[in-house]
Amino acid sequence: MKNSEKQLLIKKHSPHSNIVKNFLISFVFGGLICGVGECLFLLYKSLTGDTELSSLLVTLTLIFIASILTGIGVFDRIAKHAGAGTLVPVTGFANAVVSEAMDSQSEGYVLGVGAKIFTVAGPVILFGTACGVVYGIIYFLLSFFGAV
Repeated sequence: MKNSEKQLLIKKHSPHSNIVKNFLISFVFGGLICGVGECLFLLYKSLTGDTELSSLLVTLTLIFIASILTGIGVFDRIAKHAGAGTLVPVTGFANAVVSEAMDSQSEGYVLGVGAKIFTVAGPVILFGTACGVVYGIIYFLLSFFGAV
């Protein structure tokens, strides 16, 4: 079987997705998660009066909720319908970390959970940190030479 025949066969039997529908559903679910975050922010801001603390509490709360929902198996069912809408906010990051921890739990805490917990999230941490360092160096150099 030639490569082009194989590609046609794969295309024929692959499920077709409605890109516009998937985009709208992801947009709505991502917006709902961010809306919940905004409501939490307003609640925490009214309780603490501190914007920075409220922002931190919102992030921690969303991570906690996503972790619990992942642990009890609900997050994956939501993500199945919501698509990328659950991956954009910090909830997707929490899901990636908790899922890896749960999957590798049978191998033990050190060689399983400890070694594999950041398998999916590790590149995000690495490149996020690297970009932050590069940005910091550029900002330092620009401010040192008076450009900022």
